[in-house]
Amino acid sequence: MKIGVIGSGNMGGGLGKIWAQAGHQVIFSYSRDEEKLHQLAISAGENAKVGTPEEAVAQSDVVMLAVWVPFLEEALHSVSSLDGKIIVTCVSGLQPDFTGKTIGIATELKTSVAEIIQQFAPKAKVVEAFNITFAEVIAADSRQFGSDRPSIFYCGDDIAAKTIVADLITECGYEAVDAGDLLVARSLETLATAWVQFAVSSKLFPNLGLKALRR
Repeated sequence: MKIGVIGSGNMGGGLGKIWAQAGHQVIFSYSRDEEKLHQLAISAGENAKVGTPEEAVAQSDVVMLAVWVPFLEEALHSVSSLDGKIIVTCVSGLQPDFTGKTIGIATELKTSVAEIIQQFAPKAKVVEAFNITFAEVIAADSRQFGSDRPSIFYCGDDIAAKTIVADLITECGYEAVDAGDLLVARSLETLATAWVQFAVSSKLFPNLGLKALRR
């Protein structure tokens, strides 16, 4: 699989490194530190390289979008077309209260970030994933918590795209849990922010994983 990463920070960079070491061809792009970007590609091994966002998209089947929401518009406009691409997004527009002293999660959004991305690129296949885990867990030698694998919920409207993303989730050492259509991203992004808030305020961050139990 050819994977382009737009936003090669702790999240995008960490996931891209796992995929490159698993044998996928990965292009890292969109970083505020070009030297760090090159060092990331070197550490990821022979299957990784550095490129522009345009190159990362053009040369890939799957695009991992992992930028802070204030940079989302700039990142999306850094490429000429996302048509036909599978876009995996972990971007959240919610504002966690890290003190844990408020009720409710502040946001100015009327819809999910994933849906905004889908509206921007209507011919792309957008899948929400990886927003209920921490970069520190991704960077660890293993995603295991004792004998348990943490869960990653994912959602999207394209069945084939979701199957591919589920495989990528599993390759990273997580349990992939299909949460439904892209509309569910509204709940997942809210859950992700509440999860971060809880982890920090409970002083369990980042050594915490979320596990879905099913009968």
